Amino acid sequence: MTELTQPAPAVGTAARRHLPDAPFLVAARGGVPARVPVWFMRQAGRSLPEYRALRANTSMLAACFDPELVREITLQPVRRHGVDAAILFSDIVVPLVAAGVDLDIVPGTGPVVASPVRTTAGVAGLPVLDAEQVEPVAEAVRLLTAALGETPLIGFAGAPFTLASYLVEGGPSRNHERTKALMYADPATWHTLLDRLADVALTFLRAQIDAGVDAVQLFDSWAGALSLKDYREFVLPHSAKVLGGLADAGVPRTHFGVGTAALLGAMREAGADVVGVDWRTPLDEAVRRVGDDVVVQGNLDPAALFAGDDVVRREVARIVDEGRAARGHVFNLGHGVLPETDPAVLTRVVELVHGLTPGR
Repeated sequence: MTELTQPAPAVGTAARRHLPDAPFLVAARGGVPARVPVWFMRQAGRSLPEYRALRANTSMLAACFDPELVREITLQPVRRHGVDAAILFSDIVVPLVAAGVDLDIVPGTGPVVASPVRTTAGVAGLPVLDAEQVEPVAEAVRLLTAALGETPLIGFAGAPFTLASYLVEGGPSRNHERTKALMYADPATWHTLLDRLADVALTFLRAQIDAGVDAVQLFDSWAGALSLKDYREFVLPHSAKVLGGLADAGVPRTHFGVGTAALLGAMREAGADVVGVDWRTPLDEAVRRVGDDVVVQGNLDPAALFAGDDVVRREVARIVDEGRAARGHVFNLGHGVLPETDPAVLTRVVELVHGLTPGR
């Protein structure tokens, strides 16, 4: 396994690492890697006992702004599982908090906004994010790129629609009714809101890239609540602003949403190099919808990890086989690791994936 003890560079001297043989980066760019790469969404966090011990007396947001803590939490699954990429420990609402939005992550609930944004005046009053406000995150990236050796680091941000849903609803929502009401009733205010949030996401991702991340992922967790027509009209231009704004950065860009089978083609049009697919759509079917020159990521059902080794082995083999229809395949879950998941099963998945042959 990669050694994780290299000394950190001085603050402000981070440079792009050259990792030409890293399986994750090779696959994400459409090449044939030495092995099928695998990492897990939410691999750093609540399924690991070492994470729970480390976070015992620290709130989620406090942890996200503590560079040393972010470094350690991000490294934990790399040490334990031997995954092919680390993903920065953070949260999609971090840039909103950094900018000055009154927001907290409430255990058992999720992000809760003190003053929901539902009017033109509310949108106009949203603060602008400056890269200096997420300097603790950038510092964590610099610490991590020094520690990870040959393992790539993925940065991420929440997509404009998902951030808007939290701001408009005031917290998590099942039906996104207030969000859709604003979208339909006042398109001008809606597009202004999403344009502002695209700037927030772009600034946050740029700060991570400038600090040294090797790839990025844009999470549109709630986009699956939309029809294809509404996605194209109300969301696609703003996600394209984020991903297009990173086109010159030289890092692979992944776009992922939940329940987005009908949206996959449009999500790729937004500028993704890699299209993340949730567990509901087989990878070969996703390729038929998007085009066989695409790189796909996914898509083991997180619940399958509770079904025993025979099921896990069968499902891993099936997904890798379906992924051969694409130009490239990064193995992942179809959503995040569930809190009750046995870490040993995740390690087993990594072993199984690495034992299969990559490429078409």
